[in-house]
Amino acid sequence: MSKKDTVLNAILSQGSLPLFFYEDAQVSLEVTRTLYKAGIRVFEYTNRGAAALANFIILKKAQQEEMPDLQLGIGTIKTAVEATAFIAAGADFIVAPVINPEVGAIAKQHDLLWIPGCMTPTEINTAQQHGAALIKLFPANILGPEFMSSIKDLFAGQLFMPTGGVDLNIDSISTWFRAGVCAVGMGSKLISKKVLDNRSYEQLYTDTIKLMELVQASK
Repeated sequence: MSKKDTVLNAILSQGSLPLFFYEDAQVSLEVTRTLYKAGIRVFEYTNRGAAALANFIILKKAQQEEMPDLQLGIGTIKTAVEATAFIAAGADFIVAPVINPEVGAIAKQHDLLWIPGCMTPTEINTAQQHGAALIKLFPANILGPEFMSSIKDLFAGQLFMPTGGVDLNIDSISTWFRAGVCAVGMGSKLISKKVLDNRSYEQLYTDTIKLMELVQASK
């Protein structure tokens, strides 16, 4: 199986994609270990600060030594330069808030899954034309599940995942799955600034277990 298909299958199986960034490398590492301990096997570190690449390299080393079955992706990739740097650092997949065909082409060249963010039917069509197997609905708090319900017949067979508008409760998660998504992106509603600042790893572990149970109940 190709690397792209392996990662896509992992996201579909898990039904969720946790994502976060934190400046402190040790906290980033402990969050990664906590997610893994709770059963997460695919997640996205985000390129949202000066320390992102250096931290990612540390996470990748830990993944190879401690968590070999974890798929570790990088998010907030908007340029070819960023994509190239993180792929060199070992990124297993690429997530973007926008469609940059150059980024999609680089991902394809390395047989990696590229998940661009889309907000309109035109953007979804453009993403499809550039080979996006999975599309991120972003920002999902603005779009809402009704948007997904309205456009899914226009793009039959396309896989979608909302990010930025999913709450950690059965109503929110089940509504999104009923609307037609294949997974939910979970950022600050799972890995909040408070959890990160306070090093609340036990709470994160409990909340991650809860997320996985809610997703399995909703799929």
